[in-house]
Amino acid sequence: MRISVIGLGKLGICTAASFAAKGFEVTGVDINRDVVNAVNRGVAPVVEPGLQEMISQAAKRLRATDSYAEAVLNTDITFLIVPTPSKEDGSFSDAYLSDVLRELSMGFANKDEYHIFVITSTVSPGTTESRLIPLIENISGKKLNRDFGVAYNPEFIALGDVIRGFLNPDMVLIGESDRYVGERLEEIYRKVCENKPYIARMSIISAEITKIGINSFVTMKISFANTLANICENIPGASIDDITRAMGADRRISPYYLKGGLSYGGPCFPRDNRAFMAFAREYGIDTPLAEATDRVNLKRIDSLIDLVLRHMAEGSKAVSVLGLAYKPNTPVIDESPAIKLIEGLLKRGIDVMVYDPLAMDNARSCLGDAVHYASSVRECMANSPTCVITTQDDEFRRINSSYIVHNPAVVIDCWRIIRWKDLGEQVKYIALGSSYQEEVISSIP
Repeated sequence: MRISVIGLGKLGICTAASFAAKGFEVTGVDINRDVVNAVNRGVAPVVEPGLQEMISQAAKRLRATDSYAEAVLNTDITFLIVPTPSKEDGSFSDAYLSDVLRELSMGFANKDEYHIFVITSTVSPGTTESRLIPLIENISGKKLNRDFGVAYNPEFIALGDVIRGFLNPDMVLIGESDRYVGERLEEIYRKVCENKPYIARMSIISAEITKIGINSFVTMKISFANTLANICENIPGASIDDITRAMGADRRISPYYLKGGLSYGGPCFPRDNRAFMAFAREYGIDTPLAEATDRVNLKRIDSLIDLVLRHMAEGSKAVSVLGLAYKPNTPVIDESPAIKLIEGLLKRGIDVMVYDPLAMDNARSCLGDAVHYASSVRECMANSPTCVITTQDDEFRRINSSYIVHNPAVVIDCWRIIRWKDLGEQVKYIALGSSYQEEVISSIP
C-alpha cells in the first residue's frame, strides 16, 4: 500500500519516516520548499530524537513534494497532519484541514481508483462527518464508502519522544467510515508497530470524543498530582514523590502522569482540555472537572512566581531560568510553564537570563530582547544567585557545587532532579512538592 503524508512538521515527518522505514513507499507533502528539499536530500528538517536514523533507514522509499495532486494520484491512502489552531471558544479550527482537503479533492476528481483519507490532526467532535466528508464529496464528485473511505486516526505521542511513541503505542485509535477502511489501517499498524498495541476501532464520532476525552482525563490527573504537591509544600515532613509512588502502585490509578511538578503545557494537553469543555457546552453539558483542571494548571504558575519572589537571594533582582521548552528533549515552547514563569517575572521587574539545550531559537522569537540568553548552564547560573530549574533535562541533572558561584545561592528545583547534597552548604535548595525547603541543606550530615 502506497502512503502519502500531508504536512511534514514535527509529527508529520516522523510519521512519514517511520512508515517508510518499515517498508512502505511514502510521499510527503509540504508547502515549505526547504522542508521538501531537506527530505529529498535525506536530511531531517526538524529536531527529534531518532528521526534522522528513520530517514536514513527509509532511503529511497521516502520522498517529498509540494504537489497535492501528485500525492493523491500516486498513493492509496493519505494521512493529513496539519495544524488545527484553537479558536476563542476552545474548539478547533478546521480551516487548514479544509484547505488541504480541497486541494486533494480536486486531484482526486481525476482518479479512478478508490482512496482512503485519514484525518490525524485533532478536530472537534463532529467535524469529520459534518464538514470534511461533505467537502470531499462536493469537490471530487465521488461518494463516501463507494469511491473513497475516511478514518479519524489521531496520534497519542509526545514531542521529544515521537519516534518511540509512534512505533510502540499503548493504543491505536481508529474511527472508520466503514469496516474496510478500519481493516486497511489496522493492517498498516500491525506491520509498523514494534509492540502489539490495542487497536481501538469505532465510529468516527466516538474516536473524535475519545481523543479529547483521553487528554482531558490525563490533564486532570496531572492537576491532581500538582494539588497534592502544593499540599506537601505546606506540611512538614510531607513528600510528593513518596505519596505519588504509593498511589501509582495501585493499579486503579497507575503511576503514569502522576508526578507533582510544574503545570502541563505543549501543543496538545491545554488545547484538548479546553476543546473538551467547548464540545460539552454545545450539548448543554457542564464540565466542572475539566474547568477545575484548567484553573489548577494556571494557578500552579502563579504559585511558582510567588515562590521565586519570596526566596530570591537578598538584594538581588535577577533570576536564572534553566529550561524553556514545555518538556525536555524538544525545542517546542507552546504553552510552556517556563515561558509563563519568565513573563510573570519580567512583569515584576526581574532581570532574567535563560538557557535551554534545544529551545533557545524558539524562545528568542517569543521573548525577544526582554531576557538575556546564556550559552551554557554554567553561564546562566553565574548570572544570578537565584536559579529555577523547570525541565527534567539530563544536562540539568548533572548540576553540583562546581556550578555554584554565588554565596548565598538559591536553587528552586521544580522536578526534584538534583542531588541536593552535592550543591554545597551555601545553597538554599527548594524542592517543589516538599516541605523541607529552607532546612534541607542544614540537614546534610
